[in-house]
Amino acid sequence: MSINSLSALSPENWPFDREMLPQPVYLVGGSVRDALLKRKSDYLDLDFIILDQAVNIARSIAKQYQAGFVVLDAKRKIARVVFQGTTVDFAEIEGNSLEEDLWRRDFTINAIAYNPFNDEVIDLFNALKDLQDGIIRMVKSANLRDDPLRLLRAYRQAAQLDFIISPETQTVIREFAPLLTQVAAERVQTELGYLLSHPQGMFWIEKAGKDGLFSSYFPTAGENWEIAKQVDIAAEELGKNWSQLKDELARGVRDTVKTSLLAIAKLAILVNSDPEKAEVELMGLKYSNAEIRSTIGVIKGLAKLSEIEISQMSVRQQYFLFQEIGKNFPALAVVAVAKGISREKIDCLIQRYINPEDPVAHPTLLLKGNDLIAALKLPKGPIIGQLLTEIQIARAEEKIFTKAEAIQLAEKLIQS
Repeated sequence: MSINSLSALSPENWPFDREMLPQPVYLVGGSVRDALLKRKSDYLDLDFIILDQAVNIARSIAKQYQAGFVVLDAKRKIARVVFQGTTVDFAEIEGNSLEEDLWRRDFTINAIAYNPFNDEVIDLFNALKDLQDGIIRMVKSANLRDDPLRLLRAYRQAAQLDFIISPETQTVIREFAPLLTQVAAERVQTELGYLLSHPQGMFWIEKAGKDGLFSSYFPTAGENWEIAKQVDIAAEELGKNWSQLKDELARGVRDTVKTSLLAIAKLAILVNSDPEKAEVELMGLKYSNAEIRSTIGVIKGLAKLSEIEISQMSVRQQYFLFQEIGKNFPALAVVAVAKGISREKIDCLIQRYINPEDPVAHPTLLLKGNDLIAALKLPKGPIIGQLLTEIQIARAEEKIFTKAEAIQLAEKLIQS
């Protein structure tokens, strides 16, 4: 493990003048760990610990450089300054010394301190060897008990770094697993989100589940671990033939919601297959309405696909499937393949979905409700919507092609 790699954290790379920091000052946490591992990033993320006045120093730097400023934790005296391309966190040392602060951290690989002014590295726990060996090892068990979110974070960091969790750490995690429910659901969801978005994340979600961390959140997930691990494989397989599908799986559920459709596909496997129970589980983790609707949509769509062979689906059945699943179809396609539906069978539905002019997946109106009301002298009401639906289906079935034919069909439907 080369200490020279810490040159990436040199003051020359900072977006502010080093003279604005008091002495001594140390870099800690992920920035030191990642520099030692030579993990490249377009975004610089620095975590400083200083003896005193951390929030005031952060505020002064933000004011001097007209950067963003926010107090992350007033009680623990932690503040953040946001520059373009760089985030800098400032925290006061916990306890009475640097050593005491490091003893309070979660894992040894995150408890290496580095003084960028004299290149001093403080490694109290032989963490450099853990980095070299690829091991997540707790500093001490009490630190995991005091903040149980760290139990789940071990699996997230194992996925991100491609490390393993040490046996003694895993034993402690199993013992403390019930404590995770004491953590705010939003924090648990954030860590879970990292895992859902990582290609190796489901492997570690399974391990975390088997160690008891998700018993209260996804009580039926144990039945579906093998299927869940197939989701990324299915996405890769489908993406080779359908690049548009691959792109859509990577997009967020909505512009304001970062959770991707691929993550939604995985959630649909983890939660209960009963939509009502699944909704309760997702609400418990504080997922947004948009994320819940997407996940439930995939679950219901999967139930429909299990009721009938895709090759035997009528145009009407396909029409209603696409109407109900909407933009969540890519997630449904991936889950279907993960559950054993052959790619060849799902391809016919994918072909419809990616064609914006397909009348089954993306129907366009031949006429509007007001056209029917005027032509047939109908009152406003639910019947108008029902007639429009039948017109759309008839058009998809290539039984009608023009507005006049649509009105004739509506008239026949009313008479019958």
